[in-house]
Amino acid sequence: MRKRFALVLGASGAIGQAICRRLARDGWSLYVQYHHGIERMEMLYEELVATYPQQEFMTIQADFNDVEGADRLAPNIFALDAIVFANGHAHYGMLEDTTVDAMQSLWRVHVQNPMRLCALLSSKLRQTNGAIVFIGSIWGEAGASFEVAYSAVKGAQHAFVKAYAQEVAPNIRVNAVLPGFIETTMNQHLSDEEQDALMQDIPMQRAGTPEDVAHMVAFYVGEETRYVTGQCVRVNGGWYI
Repeated sequence: MRKRFALVLGASGAIGQAICRRLARDGWSLYVQYHHGIERMEMLYEELVATYPQQEFMTIQADFNDVEGADRLAPNIFALDAIVFANGHAHYGMLEDTTVDAMQSLWRVHVQNPMRLCALLSSKLRQTNGAIVFIGSIWGEAGASFEVAYSAVKGAQHAFVKAYAQEVAPNIRVNAVLPGFIETTMNQHLSDEEQDALMQDIPMQRAGTPEDVAHMVAFYVGEETRYVTGQCVRVNGGWYI
């Protein structure tokens, strides 16, 4: 049986690591990209190699804040069946206090380099009728004060998914998974009181886990969704419907 290869961007983060573990469990071989967090990356790599010795795992360091980040990453990718964009960073603060450098960084990491990488690797995905999944955000739909620039680039991701899905529909599926409040370090800036208040707004009255997101990603790169493309699927406990 032919091995399936997925490239997971942002594999050192909580959601990225959960995605890697779930895809590996499903039999995928993985290219795992990271920028920072080399210790976490090394631990994940050792875990995957030990647990799934019949599969292949390759780590790739790449900086998507670099305007040429995608061009430097692409030559490291050979056989490819799926790309999962779980990379990125948030930015908190009023728009009037957000620097141009911060805006450009958000754009490069969340939009420009992902689009460029899709362009560079599309020929490989066409050969395998592959899939692309973006980890979007509830804020890309609902918007968030004090996260205006972040909300804007996440909204751009969602628009890209809908447009690119139409362009490559005969051979490549393109979808997005939109998490709500997930238990990750991105939410550490919130006080206990602020988190409690958020839980009251979420119908399920709890935060999601990285595994909740990973399960949905596995579904959308799997065979069960061969006729699904251009979708932005919410994983948010009913917070935004």
